[in-house]
Amino acid sequence: MVRTCASLILLLLLSACSPRHLIVQGMADELASQGNAPEDDLVLAREASAFYLKLSESLLREAPDNLKLAEAVAAGFTQYAFAFVGFEAERLESKDAKAALKLRQRAARLYLRAQRHGMAALEQQIPGFSKALESRFPADWPRLGPEHAGLAYWTAASWGGTISLSKDDPNSVADLPLAIRLAHLAWQKSPDYGDGSLASLMGSFELAKPGGSHQQAVAYFDRAIAISAGKNAGALVAKAESIALPAGDKSAFVALLHQALAASKAKRDLPNDVAQERAQWLLETVDDLF
Repeated sequence: MVRTCASLILLLLLSACSPRHLIVQGMADELASQGNAPEDDLVLAREASAFYLKLSESLLREAPDNLKLAEAVAAGFTQYAFAFVGFEAERLESKDAKAALKLRQRAARLYLRAQRHGMAALEQQIPGFSKALESRFPADWPRLGPEHAGLAYWTAASWGGTISLSKDDPNSVADLPLAIRLAHLAWQKSPDYGDGSLASLMGSFELAKPGGSHQQAVAYFDRAIAISAGKNAGALVAKAESIALPAGDKSAFVALLHQALAASKAKRDLPNDVAQERAQWLLETVDDLF
């Protein structure tokens, strides 16, 4: 964060003799790179996120063609909604249903914000993207490049998050096929994206879609775990909640969560720390789930 601020100050000092566009692009590039910087302190990450997201969002409006910044903004809002808002709503549910509802509604708005930024950026990168994605004919679907896989993943993930928290909104639920289609387009270009995160999302979508294959979903989750050599704690938690829990398999559920805790210790980063916190909470409440 100190390095980021120093860079921003330097860029502002140079603004008197540099074109505005170059200044904005430089700041955008710096913030995009900071979005990928490792951070394993959840409290610090949460405290810094609001400022980072607002600044990044403002810069994205000035530099809508900056692909890495667009990806970082979509990722940032999606992660914030999941890790710091939606999860808190789940933990509050049994104690204060009204407060939990407000948090879920806020999480849905944040997911939607991420999805809109992502779709706008994809439209900027590939003119006509939205209309092509809605086509009934696969031949007309948009073509992604490998460089678009990350943005497509975060856009699809945030879209799925919005839908999961808006099940009483028919218009939102009706978008599920489009979110799945977008994830599939990313999968075609970079199936191993995110150290298994995209594969895990594909598993979740497979279970969510009408007529989805349980066997195929398991295969996606297993691939996610294999891609990361068992170090993606989120994939292990996702398989526990999506496969073991609905099946009523308590022993498999607990085993996967303990594997997630081990994975988070083997690889310390923010996503794994978020998954670690969730795995610990699920283990604490396991008797209420089965």
